[in-house]
Amino acid sequence: MDNEKDIIIESETDTDNVKDPAEAIKKLKGELSACRKEREEYLAGWQRAKADFINARKDEEKARGAFIKFANEAFVAELLPVLQNFERAMGTAETREKIDANWRVGIEHIYGQFRGALLKAGVSPIEPKVGDAFDGNKHASIGVVPVAEQSQNHTVREVVEKGFALHGKILEPAKVKIGEYKPQ
Repeated sequence: MDNEKDIIIESETDTDNVKDPAEAIKKLKGELSACRKEREEYLAGWQRAKADFINARKDEEKARGAFIKFANEAFVAELLPVLQNFERAMGTAETREKIDANWRVGIEHIYGQFRGALLKAGVSPIEPKVGDAFDGNKHASIGVVPVAEQSQNHTVREVVEKGFALHGKILEPAKVKIGEYKPQ
C-alpha cells in the first residue's frame, strides 16, 4: 500500500480559491440564496405561462364554438325568404280551406319539416304581439298607426311579418307598424 502515501488530501476550495471554510460557506449560502430566488422567478414565470396557455385555450374553444354556431348564418339567411314565402302561400285558414285537402296536407307537412329543420339549426321566430313595446333591436317599423291613448304610443299595433334570430342573434327583425299618439 505504497500508493496511500502519495495521496494528499487538501481542503476543498471554491472557484475563487477561498481557503477559509467559513468564508466559503458564506459564499455558498449567498449563491444558494441567489439560486433559490432565480428558481422562484422561473417557477412564477412558468406558472404565468401555464395560466396564459389555459386561458388562451379556453378563449379558442369559445371562439370555435361561436364560429360553429354561426358558420351557417349566410345559408340560413338565404333560406328565410323561402320560409316567409311558404307562410305567405299558406295564407289564412280561409285560403287553405279552398285548396284540395291532399295537396294542402302535403304542403303543410313540407312546411313543418322545413320549419323544424331551421329550429334545429338554432333559428327561432320573433313573433311580437299587438301591444308589445316597440324594440328597435327586434322590430323594424314600416309604418305608424294613429292611437287615441298615450299608453299605446310606441307599441306594436300590427305585425306585418315575423322576424328570425339565429342562436339569439337577429337575422331578420320583425316588420311591424307602431302606434303614434298625437294629443288633440
